[in-house]
Amino acid sequence: MAKSNLYTRTGDTGTTSLVGGTRVKKNSVRLEAYGTLDEFSSTLGCILSDPDCNAEVKGQLLEIQSMLFNLGSYLATEVPEGTEPEVNGLAAADLERLEGWIDTLDEQTPKLKLFVLPGGCMLAARAHVSRTVCRRAERRVLDLAEQAYVSPMLIRYINRLSDYLFAAARYFNFLAGVEEIVWQRKK
Repeated sequence: MAKSNLYTRTGDTGTTSLVGGTRVKKNSVRLEAYGTLDEFSSTLGCILSDPDCNAEVKGQLLEIQSMLFNLGSYLATEVPEGTEPEVNGLAAADLERLEGWIDTLDEQTPKLKLFVLPGGCMLAARAHVSRTVCRRAERRVLDLAEQAYVSPMLIRYINRLSDYLFAAARYFNFLAGVEEIVWQRKK
């Protein structure tokens, strides 16, 4: 029986290869950054798999997942000293399109008057979970940016993604006719 290509055994000692072949520890800041982006993308897959997710949002989420793969590849590549490379496939127009999606979703939901707690319909709850994983990914990328160059456009894009998911969660609740859970201040 031939050995599967799915495992290499090269990571059995707790290291992995970056793009280009440099070996690093699996718990390095760089690996945490792009590993958390991978986790975030998986949470988007949970939203996409929900039969109540409409075609328009599915298209947006698939585009975001593809972009996250670009971002992960960028973060998995060591930046040569003194260079400031940009992310292949990420441009200002991508950020503008994402902001347009946020505006469109936000326009369709009631105006916010109170803080919204995560929850509501299952699809909205999944979007809130994804939003919080996105925020963690952003923190891991910022940790990496303290040690190595990270494109400011990448940081802005990830920051905007959590806003998108908040708007999507509200939109999903609105479509499902589910009232949002609002924060009740304890006196």
